[in-house]
Amino acid sequence: MADRKKLVLVGNGMAGVRAIEHLIKLAPDAYSITIFGAEPYPNYNRIMLSSVLAGGTDMKDIVINDWDWYTDNHIQLHAGHAVTKIDTKRKKVYSQQGVEADYDVLVIATGSNPFMLPLPGANKEGVIGFRDIRDTEIMQETSQKYKKAAVIGGGLLGLEAARGLLNLGMDVHVVHINSILMNRELDEPAARMLQRELEAQGMKFLLNKQSASITGRRRVKALEFADGSEVEADLIVMAVGIRPNVELAKASGIEVNRGIVVDDFMRTNVPDVYAVGECAEHRGRAYGLVAPLYEQGAVLAKLLAGVETEGYQGSVTSTKLKVSGVDVFSAGQFNEGPGTRALRMQDDLSGTYKKIVFKDGKLVGAVLFGDTADGPELFSIMKKGESVEGREKELLLGFSPAAGGSGSSVSDRLAAMADDEIVCGCNGVSKGAIADAVQNKGCNTLASIKGCTKASASCGGCKSQVEGLLKLYAGDAAGVPAKEGICGCTDHSRDEIVAAIKEMRLMTVKEVMNVMHWKNEEGCSKCRPSLNYYLGMLWPGEYEDQKESRFTNERYHANIQKDGTYSVVPRVYGGVTTPADLIKIATVAEKYDVPMVKFTGGQRLDLLGIKKEDLPKIWEELDMPSGHAYGKTLRTVKTCVGNTFCRFGTQDAIGMGIRMEKAFERMTAPAKVKLAVSGCPRNCAEATIKDFGVVAIDGGWELHVGGNGGVHVRATELLCIVKTEDEVMEWSSAFLQYYRENATWNERTAQWIERVGLDHVKKALENREDRMALVERLETTLSHTKDPWKEIVENKELRKNFEQLSAPQPVQG
Repeated sequence: MADRKKLVLVGNGMAGVRAIEHLIKLAPDAYSITIFGAEPYPNYNRIMLSSVLAGGTDMKDIVINDWDWYTDNHIQLHAGHAVTKIDTKRKKVYSQQGVEADYDVLVIATGSNPFMLPLPGANKEGVIGFRDIRDTEIMQETSQKYKKAAVIGGGLLGLEAARGLLNLGMDVHVVHINSILMNRELDEPAARMLQRELEAQGMKFLLNKQSASITGRRRVKALEFADGSEVEADLIVMAVGIRPNVELAKASGIEVNRGIVVDDFMRTNVPDVYAVGECAEHRGRAYGLVAPLYEQGAVLAKLLAGVETEGYQGSVTSTKLKVSGVDVFSAGQFNEGPGTRALRMQDDLSGTYKKIVFKDGKLVGAVLFGDTADGPELFSIMKKGESVEGREKELLLGFSPAAGGSGSSVSDRLAAMADDEIVCGCNGVSKGAIADAVQNKGCNTLASIKGCTKASASCGGCKSQVEGLLKLYAGDAAGVPAKEGICGCTDHSRDEIVAAIKEMRLMTVKEVMNVMHWKNEEGCSKCRPSLNYYLGMLWPGEYEDQKESRFTNERYHANIQKDGTYSVVPRVYGGVTTPADLIKIATVAEKYDVPMVKFTGGQRLDLLGIKKEDLPKIWEELDMPSGHAYGKTLRTVKTCVGNTFCRFGTQDAIGMGIRMEKAFERMTAPAKVKLAVSGCPRNCAEATIKDFGVVAIDGGWELHVGGNGGVHVRATELLCIVKTEDEVMEWSSAFLQYYRENATWNERTAQWIERVGLDHVKKALENREDRMALVERLETTLSHTKDPWKEIVENKELRKNFEQLSAPQPVQG
């Protein structure tokens, strides 16, 4: 990687990271990439925050590129690092946390900031914008304590925020300075229809109102208007617009106007410095919608990759409102002006409205309310700038059969679309990407296309177009699910893959993919780890574990946290520790300024908030085995004190638990595994909600399997009763190995037992000869493993490689 140019991206948002995605595809070996993101999260879909707020989407579902994506693509991510200085002469950037990075190429994608009205009292608690995950969390938290909210701004973002707050149970007033809602996107008839629909949903409106001041002591109490009236509010959300975030660029001597001034190739006035996204100003215009930002990113990626591009020519934009039960579409020049003509169609009974505007024989604008199915088609015509003379009324009547048009016209227009035309604006998915998913990857349903490309996975506005393309390319097979594989990269099931690995003695992940004709030759974050596990399980001692096919946590032997730091959990056998180990943990925690040391539910100590570059030294100085709190392996063996101290104890629960933990501590598995040993039927160690639970009884032990204490709680089922500790080890080893060999990747024992049935497992283990064969296979596997941190400490070359991977980019000069 030494001959690669150094590219630094300032901003971990949608526009900048999309440019990096394109660049990696076009020139995967050209750049060594470092990204600074002010938020402590991986790249996420900001436009879906309103869906998260409304409760229709989970936060995890809006992540575009997870932590593993950065590692898989050898990208150094500094999450939670705001860049405070750019030295364009020395070609360096500096973060607030003191990290420096050199660059050959710098891309600024700092996005925009919400415009906060400079009202008296605007600094009170309970006054926020609506721009990022933290704003969303504040609104959700506030709704638990307070009930009255005011949203200033009746535009797209304000209405989405108001809808979300309504869903959270708040009483919501929308305050707007204009006489109609969404006045930048809708004409008056459409705006009035929208207002009636939202009022029916419970939203309240205060139009023609100019906000004057915010009252209250520490926390907001009310919003006062210029006319002397007021509205009570415990929460005020300002959604009155955004401003390009240009302060960093301006302070660095880069030319700014409203945004960072760029040319058609996204170049600033400073050599080797580029800007994309909401912070950029192109031909006097800054864009706040995602489609133009993706178009800019594609141009920049081609330029940096040395691929010919005609440059960015500006964008025609369209808008969709993401509010449940309301369909609104707007694009182009929808208000009549000199030289324009308009056609309208309004149906108050069905609640639909359509207006299209023409100029010089071309379609230049459209507003749709109630039925927006024709929106993508109209927008496509608008962007092409083709003549529609003589077809104006046809466009008004619509393309879909429901609207009176012919269904074939939709198919013809979809076939005529350019392959690089964006169909899903939220996720930047082109027509060509959807065609490839259907024709080459076996995606015959909307759900499979969504899973493969993310098209229609966000606001859903492109659903009709995606379905049309599915029908166009799949024909009669449309809607028929392809054979269910372990992921979208293959049609092969887990059992077929394992059988092929055995029969053909396939020995590497790449070999499996090649021999079994993977659709995606690189695989994905779902199939690569599963193949890595199956190969290791089948060929212990022969297969060389592929670190690049493991998840980030497993590669770093620590749990990554939401702020980009890590959590380290040393092994504490059976929850029993020593003063010496406690001193080691305390010494390390003090030396490395560990922000928090917490007792876990598994009777261990968790060191939270550790920097990635400190991980090798911390593990070496702890000199304790890893507790594997991060992997698909044995996590914990929880114990009670048993008969060692407890007057109710019937057996030595501590001794049994420590013996099991030491026996299985390095065992990999299809999913995480938790064990517990209770010294009597009072079950203080909660053994009956573990993957394998041992409960002491008079003269013996009950062995329980298939429990889960997580989101879907499942009590264990009784496998058998044994008399001795040796029998406990024999049965537990056999059970765990049988699970290892037969469960699918990522399948917990609870789901596995439900799928195959307890009787099946009992039958497989009832013969002692079969049990001992399983025990022997597990012992063989474990004989080839050692604690990963021992390996790193002892192997100098491996240690060096890890430290290079973990360390920040080196500073030159």
